[in-house]
Amino acid sequence: MPGLESAIAALSIAGVAVFAAAGALTASRKQMDPIGFILIAALTAFGGGTTRDVLLGVPVFWLRTPELVALAAGMALLVYFTAHLAERRFVWLLWADAAGLAIFAVLGADAALREGASPWAAILLGMITATFGGLIRDVVCDEIPLILRREIYATAAACGAAAFMALHALGVDRVAALGIGAALGFGLRGAAIIRGWSLPTYRARPGREYPEP
Repeated sequence: MPGLESAIAALSIAGVAVFAAAGALTASRKQMDPIGFILIAALTAFGGGTTRDVLLGVPVFWLRTPELVALAAGMALLVYFTAHLAERRFVWLLWADAAGLAIFAVLGADAALREGASPWAAILLGMITATFGGLIRDVVCDEIPLILRREIYATAAACGAAAFMALHALGVDRVAALGIGAALGFGLRGAAIIRGWSLPTYRARPGREYPEP
């Protein structure tokens, strides 16, 4: 299906580009050199997909697509030379990360489905694909991972992947299902950024007092 393969390739390019930019923006906040920019961009762009492929027991995707590695490196260097022009770089980081999250959630679920994963596993692997690159980036850069912040993050990825899976199961065209799932994930994450949406957090309560024996 040439149309489907073209759509997946286009989404992969877009996902790698925006995630690499998000990684490079983090590197700019840490004042790294060009090699640091490339390394952090690559970790962000490929960390989640690598984790997914290892769990599935299939060849790691970026080892078969050197052009994506070149794209990530190019984006890293572009940000290295232009990051000083952007004000509020953390805001740009959040939105670039949101775009990558949405795209990789559906691509990860689709890749897992193609390898024979069950629907629930495909949704989980879609979420892993979308979030683990950013998690690795933030740990390496000594930042609080976005996945651990209060705003809705992994939930947005899971919802996007689940929407794709549901539409696919209903017989919706695969390209349309990928687009709708990505749009839903991005919309949910974007709303969380703008409005500060979050899931309820645990609130400590006084412990019970027991009588002395």
